[in-house]
Amino acid sequence: MNEAISTLKQWIDASDNIVFFGGAGVSTESGIPDFRSVDGLYNQHYRYPPETILSHTFFMAQTAEFYRFYRDKMLCLTAKPNAAHRKLAEWEQQGKLRAVVTQNIDGLHQAAGSKEVLELHGSVLRNYCMRCHKPYDVRDIQKGTGVPKCACGGTIKPDVVLYEEGLDGDILRRSVEYIAAADILIIGGTSLAVYPAAGLIDYYRGDKLVLVNKTATPADRRADLVIHGAIGEVFSQL
Repeated sequence: MNEAISTLKQWIDASDNIVFFGGAGVSTESGIPDFRSVDGLYNQHYRYPPETILSHTFFMAQTAEFYRFYRDKMLCLTAKPNAAHRKLAEWEQQGKLRAVVTQNIDGLHQAAGSKEVLELHGSVLRNYCMRCHKPYDVRDIQKGTGVPKCACGGTIKPDVVLYEEGLDGDILRRSVEYIAAADILIIGGTSLAVYPAAGLIDYYRGDKLVLVNKTATPADRRADLVIHGAIGEVFSQL
């Protein structure tokens, strides 16, 4: 691993056009559970499977049950940025990193200081009334019980992309543009199993595709550099 990290460091030192594409593994080191890990939410027992609860159909049909799960398992507001978040923010401040494209919804990249963060799946920090579109802070959701309601009577919905919902077209377009133009594309903390987000790496045209993940991914064979390890541990050495 030391040789691979040394190579990555050399590439980073020589580049001013890095794009990072990250998934749940970036957040697990901050204490946020990963749905698909051995200890993740999918392996716990609930009345309904999490994938069912976090769907648009379920949200509309059983909103109270959705929010019972959501408050209990999806709001980790005490989590803090880890070494990976901080290093990415540092590279951006140095003019090396152009953008972070993330599948995570926790806002930790911004908390670490990153500015150009493209949130493919939205953010728990933003919430809005489905009727009048008034915004609500996440703490308004966290401290309440039952279905949160706006003053106008509308239901408040988290600004996250649920199963069965499409990704934001503008976020997708900008993500594709950054990835297609990147000198170095670093993919970290993702098994590349969630589409359409995982398909974004197909737009990369460079020759420095880097994969940093604890386990192998379907894209390992096409990568120019593969590092199997915890992303925070790896990034702390760069």
